[in-house]
Amino acid sequence: MNKKTESRKEEIVRVAAKLFKEKGYSAVTMRDLAAAMGIKAASLYNHINSKQEILQLIVIAIANEFTSEMKSIQSSNDSCINKLHKIIQLHVKLSSQNSYGMACLNNDWMHLEDQLDHYKTLRTDYENDFRKILEEGINTGEIIHVKPEIMMFSILTTLRSLYVWIPKKDDINLQELSNTLSEILIKGINK
Repeated sequence: MNKKTESRKEEIVRVAAKLFKEKGYSAVTMRDLAAAMGIKAASLYNHINSKQEILQLIVIAIANEFTSEMKSIQSSNDSCINKLHKIIQLHVKLSSQNSYGMACLNNDWMHLEDQLDHYKTLRTDYENDFRKILEEGINTGEIIHVKPEIMMFSILTTLRSLYVWIPKKDDINLQELSNTLSEILIKGINK
């Protein structure tokens, strides 16, 4: 497979996401980032303007991906259950591909400055689409009639924490994980 060469800016963003996960956005300085990359802090500014820009690049990119994928899932002709399976697969995929970025999305979004309102809009759109899928499933009789808000909270709480769990597993089959999560989160654990 021919893998695209990472640009210096992409490397800065990747290393920063790792540091943000380890220390938290507020605790990381540009000097910390430069030291982790083995360069001088001043050199960072040839590629990025600020730590805030890095956070925006990380959080907004992932939020945009979640939102656009959710729009596609929500507007498809799939059944509610299949849509829920696809949402779970989306979370497994993004969490496994970018656990550091997912940590930023979940833990550091509130530090966004200029992009905070935009992020909140993306998150609200995502959750509204999720809620519509659940309401559709209730209306068609595919899923039980309980409060969609509680169902969404229960499912998303698990999915939003995958970035913590996945990296701890050495040998993980992502398809098997998606299937097992679907089984538990959609069908439940009753025998």
